[in-house]
Amino acid sequence: MSAWRRYDSHLMPVFHERFEERWGKGTAPFLDPEAHEAPLPRAQWINIETGAALAVVPIWADDDSQHRSFGVFYLPPAGDIWVLRPGYTEYLEPSADEAQQLLSLRNDAFKKAVAHAKEFLYGPESSTY
Repeated sequence: MSAWRRYDSHLMPVFHERFEERWGKGTAPFLDPEAHEAPLPRAQWINIETGAALAVVPIWADDDSQHRSFGVFYLPPAGDIWVLRPGYTEYLEPSADEAQQLLSLRNDAFKKAVAHAKEFLYGPESSTY
């Protein structure tokens, strides 16, 4: 049995802290745990034995709120942060009149990023969400 468990709560602050520690203050608004209005969906896991963690979150720039992608971030137990590359996970944040089509594209991108995260955690045979 794996020591990795889903963590369905607010984004852990350590993701934001380590990202800004590595790339500078203000570089990760998408990982800010205080941004409760942040776009969803998100997924995160924690390893109960080592304290390592993994998160899938939407990424955006402050100057462009419509173009987004999903990022996969791994926190090794000894510090640092790794950015895993799930491939093409870009999408457009939908407006009210185009919600259904763009929500479907967003959900597909999220599923792809989560599958990549699960493959990293559990191996290639467990990448379904």
